[in-house]
Amino acid sequence: MAPPGLLPHQPASISAATAQLIAVEQARQEVIARFGIAPAADDRMDQLAREMAERTGLAYGFVNVFWSQQSFIGLHQPHPDSGLIPVGRSMSRRHGWCPEVIARQKALPLPDVYASPRFAGNHVTDALGIRSYFGAPLIDTDTGIAWGTVCVIDPEPRPLAHAQHLLDIVKDTGTTVIHTLTDRAPAH
Repeated sequence: MAPPGLLPHQPASISAATAQLIAVEQARQEVIARFGIAPAADDRMDQLAREMAERTGLAYGFVNVFWSQQSFIGLHQPHPDSGLIPVGRSMSRRHGWCPEVIARQKALPLPDVYASPRFAGNHVTDALGIRSYFGAPLIDTDTGIAWGTVCVIDPEPRPLAHAQHLLDIVKDTGTTVIHTLTDRAPAH
């Protein structure tokens, strides 16, 4: 046992739910490290984000990895002359809809975010005027841990009749992202 005062203050106990969240977060970071992903722009991921945005017809595309913040290793933005707001390569985990996709480990189609009161009030809606979101988790097949997302967003809502087709494109891109990163991952 360490002498008093040499260890940082630790709570006497944590709840089972908190312990589970900590364990999942540690496992997520281990998966990301195993893939050898760096928190920086990646040309191939930018290309996949662009292709996904073009195929869906939505303005922005993202390949998003969940470190302490959401980091967009793949990013497609609208042309500078479009009048749409450019975005950076990172965002708080409290913003957007990708944190919900990570938590539920299921795709989330929001053809019109205003149609769902739960998802309408959002920093991304307010800051960028986003009305549609289609996202899918990136899940490690070995551990079942969601470690990132792929998604597209746009200031225009989409018809509900198109939602499944758009979501299928996003899911297909997610599969390509996972295969690409798996193929590039260092041997372990």
